[in-house]
Amino acid sequence: MTAIVVIAKECLPGKVKTRLHPPLSLEQAALLAASSLADTLAVAAQLPATRHILAFDGVTPPPEASGWQILPQTSGGLDERLAAIFDHLDEPTLLLGMDTPQVSAELLAPVFQNWNEADAWFGPANDGGFWALALKNPSGALLRGIPMSRSDTGAHQLQRLDQAGLTVRLLPALTDIDTIMDAQTVASIAPHTRFARAFAGVRASAQPGDANQPATERRSPDRPHAEGRAADVAAPDLHPVAPYPADLHSANLHSAAARAADLLTLTGTRS
Repeated sequence: MTAIVVIAKECLPGKVKTRLHPPLSLEQAALLAASSLADTLAVAAQLPATRHILAFDGVTPPPEASGWQILPQTSGGLDERLAAIFDHLDEPTLLLGMDTPQVSAELLAPVFQNWNEADAWFGPANDGGFWALALKNPSGALLRGIPMSRSDTGAHQLQRLDQAGLTVRLLPALTDIDTIMDAQTVASIAPHTRFARAFAGVRASAQPGDANQPATERRSPDRPHAEGRAADVAAPDLHPVAPYPADLHSANLHSAAARAADLLTLTGTRS
């Protein structure tokens, strides 16, 4: 009995993935964001959740969320918005961001099978944030006050779970799409996705070299979701679920997983 929540912004030009501009136009960045969200919703729809919920900041939900419960995001910082989601629910809940279209139902399956062995599941992003967080007993207090969109966000979140005495299991580290290089990485890892196809189209229409240059815009101080950047740190007794799906085997992800293991060590998170 687990609910799944995808947290997302409406994919409008200038409102999402602005760090992809330049080299992409704001319209192209919004297209990639919409494709990433569509992939995420499609995977979430395959999971045996008791409820499928879109925690939405916007007016018009994407068509892929048809039939889903729409939960408007509250105001406030990202920690407050995430906390409000977990306060709203009273059953085991998995929260996903919209920026890891390479995620698969197979990768997330253990969350729906092993609540007897865990109080929480944590999916670290290789930029230091987290792309997934699942809680057996949802409580906003476990997120409220966590500094978001920083290089130590994941470390703080894991420390909070540890201080609450929770048994935490670790999901594989994934690349969170923020920059054009992230987009290239994810498209190459998961060529079967709608995101990869959209990125290929964007590159085909770009000026030579444009889609290969890293964006220089600074990170927004309050990005949506499990997009905080977490430190290069993780707990030894939090072991990644194995094996990784075949399309996630890459030097980039293995490197990220190693950094996640360091994170758990330094925070002393228990399992």
